Amino acid sequence: MSLQEQVNKDIITAMKAKDEITLRSLRAVKAALLLAATAEGAKESIDDEQAIKIFQKLAKQRKESLDIFTQNGRAELAKTEQEELEVFERYLPKQMSEAEIKSELEGLIKQTGATSGADFGKVMPSAMKHFAGKAEGKVISAMLKTLLG
Repeated sequence: MSLQEQVNKDIITAMKAKDEITLRSLRAVKAALLLAATAEGAKESIDDEQAIKIFQKLAKQRKESLDIFTQNGRAELAKTEQEELEVFERYLPKQMSEAEIKSELEGLIKQTGATSGADFGKVMPSAMKHFAGKAEGKVISAMLKTLLG
């Protein structure tokens, strides 16, 4: 079952269970998936890889909103964003730990032959491909800069 089909099935389940939080969150996902599917130049349907990218984008938006609402003392809005974020994270692949990222980055550095910070541009593209969906780009970039010195 594709991720898009799973979302549709879970919307029906949330409706039956009267789970407002899950329903609201999944409807936002469904809208984003439909927008992506009907975008100019889009393929016939959304594959799971594209759906995961959409989930990541929505989760990132919720995290940013959560930070802003928390800083400005808007607890009710922050709570809503947190609830939606938790629903999105159920569908995302498990994120890698920093130790796992570090060990795999060290392997990529050896593989590409990078030796200094000047070689950052050599390693980063392959690292982003390698960690797609498993780690945030910001974390990868910071760790890579640290490893390359």
